[in-house]
Amino acid sequence: MYKFLILAMTVLTMFSACQRDNILTQDQWGPIFKKYGIDSACFELADNNHDMIYIYNLQRASKRFSPASTFKIMSSLIALETNVALDENLIIPWDGVARRPEWDKDMNLREAFKVSCVPYYQALARKIGKVDMQKWIDTVRYGNKRTGPNVDDFWLNDTLQITPDEQVGFIKKLYFDKLPFAQRSQRIVRSLMLQEDSTHYKLYYKTGTQMPLRNNKKVILAWIVGFVEKRETQIGVVTKKEETNYKPYFFAMNFETSDTTMNTMDIRKKLLKEILAERRIIIHD
Repeated sequence: MYKFLILAMTVLTMFSACQRDNILTQDQWGPIFKKYGIDSACFELADNNHDMIYIYNLQRASKRFSPASTFKIMSSLIALETNVALDENLIIPWDGVARRPEWDKDMNLREAFKVSCVPYYQALARKIGKVDMQKWIDTVRYGNKRTGPNVDDFWLNDTLQITPDEQVGFIKKLYFDKLPFAQRSQRIVRSLMLQEDSTHYKLYYKTGTQMPLRNNKKVILAWIVGFVEKRETQIGVVTKKEETNYKPYFFAMNFETSDTTMNTMDIRKKLLKEILAERRIIIHD
């Protein structure tokens, strides 16, 4: 009973800024996850145009997890704001340790973000330093704000944790330049997140993966967080000419699977597109 009350209070706190009728549960998304053999999942979608939030599995969306590599969004912002990285072209040399072919080379911030290079971002965190890292995490109020003793692994080992709902709020602020960083820093990081630019939409996101222990067994924790801009054309009221507008939607997906052989990278992208297509935000093949 006590745990239930704590959970209920947490959920109310997380969504206190929203009216009850602004949050709609989306149970129809459950079969989309089950189709891929995933039972433990959540998805939150914020429709900024209609001030609506659509959620599958509110309980999980209110629970904190390690951000894993989705924290690269935040650490990129901090690096730019502290001038550790003057821009996205900061090169950090490869340390010579063979890990993955796509990581084993000198690369800049944009390249490292694209391939989610952990060693690059660990070196970047050491350049930022613990004091500045903690300062900005506190300023942004990112998740539980914990960094632990080491500056180069706290986002990977469950020290730092964040809810999917908090991720959506963070991304929404990033989109509208409302984070306590310079507009230039936020603009550069948004550009790092761009993954697809199609005729009908632009899709921006960062993935993250962790392998925590659940009941003494390893599972895969998979994230994908970001935003999509739906491209719409219409005739301008004043200009009487065709104008293009972009309507933003913000999302965070989080799921776990005990199948450690699952190709979660491909599956999370398929899940994302199927759900966005179900909401008619994108056209899914």
